[in-house]
Amino acid sequence: MTFHTLARVASILIVSLALALPARAVSLLRDADMEYALAQVAAPVLKAAGLSASRTKILVVNDSSLNAFVISNDAIYVHSGLISRMDRAAMLQAVIAHEAAHITNGHITRRITNLGNARTAATLGQALAILAAAAGAGEGAAAISLGTQSAAQRNFLSHTRAEETAADQSGARYLRSAGIDLDGMLDVFRLFRGQEVLSASRQDPYVRSHPLSRDRLRTIEGFAAAYGGSATADSATSDYWFARAKGKLTSFTRRPSWTLNRLGESGYRDIALMREAAARHQNSQTRRAIAAIDKAIALRPEDPFLYDLKGQILMETRQFAAAANAHGRAVQLRPNDGLLQAGYGRALLASGNVSAALPALERARRIDFRDGSMLRDLSVAYAKSGQRGMASLITAERYALRGRLEDAGIHAKRATGLLSEGSGPWQRAQDVVLASERAEKRKKRR
Repeated sequence: MTFHTLARVASILIVSLALALPARAVSLLRDADMEYALAQVAAPVLKAAGLSASRTKILVVNDSSLNAFVISNDAIYVHSGLISRMDRAAMLQAVIAHEAAHITNGHITRRITNLGNARTAATLGQALAILAAAAGAGEGAAAISLGTQSAAQRNFLSHTRAEETAADQSGARYLRSAGIDLDGMLDVFRLFRGQEVLSASRQDPYVRSHPLSRDRLRTIEGFAAAYGGSATADSATSDYWFARAKGKLTSFTRRPSWTLNRLGESGYRDIALMREAAARHQNSQTRRAIAAIDKAIALRPEDPFLYDLKGQILMETRQFAAAANAHGRAVQLRPNDGLLQAGYGRALLASGNVSAALPALERARRIDFRDGSMLRDLSVAYAKSGQRGMASLITAERYALRGRLEDAGIHAKRATGLLSEGSGPWQRAQDVVLASERAEKRKKRR
């Protein structure tokens, strides 16, 4: 999958899936804390489904409508609007179980295979596949990047009722195996009940891509009646991390006044303080924001994500040295998180410590090559250190991840002339050049 940073909303990154077809971009909200929280909620479900919890990401689409989907075997996408409408972890776990079933039942693999025969297949995910291989991410990262409007994309995301029924049944088994209350699945479908009678333009995307039917609803109700009260797993961990993910999400996507009026709704003191810090920061109340996050840190002194948020507040108020210290503590506590590493590198770069920023950002790239904001910072770090060839290469890769292969080709050609021929970076630049040339040939044939 390909990502590129479009803008920054406090500590949450807004990124977009690069488009290979002319369509509106799909934006993602990326945040280390939120993604970790969602991973904790998803872990028991993914384990029950036989999927790797460490390799299957739960990513948040920046869209207020209700939807969830899969376009590859290594990520499940959930709209921010759907998470915001849920009130407990079991509901999100039901959605994850259903989408995981589409992966394990082979629905996505068949769709990718069928799409491979289509005329547009060569353009979908072209740059991503090349860069995934260059980054050592393996086949799992070579997914398809999609927008939301084209007929091809709608067909790809749309499931048949037979597939939906199979996913329901498999998802229910995963939930039961994980000891999770199946009433959460029923609550999710209650959100969509009655939408099929609406015109397509008024339906939530989930209904258009996941066709409902009375039979499906009755089946779900039957599952819930038989097993809904048979939860055996302790839900305390999932409930906490769901509250944290939802609290982080809403505190950066809703007005600060809305957040400040609802600080205690999660029932967790540290989450309330984290949300207060985010809201105060957005209101330019820096001292009160720092005071709130410091109180949260006092409650959870080994929590890397609270230091990350403090670092972000300090960065955005131009206290760069203090920001680097806060981000550095986050990285000490969780060294293998790409987003935390990127934040640390960014703070070091802003503070003028280029020699330390460069290895931090390179480590972030090795962990998660899809972060466009990190790639921008890395190219700046290389340029400031006098490594013009590497700066051009990283810029080329950043453009390629956005689907801008013509611009990527220009920078990649510049990189090949500056890098040592035959070296690893030179080979990466050559891959982007070839991708750009193929895209140009296809463009001329149309």
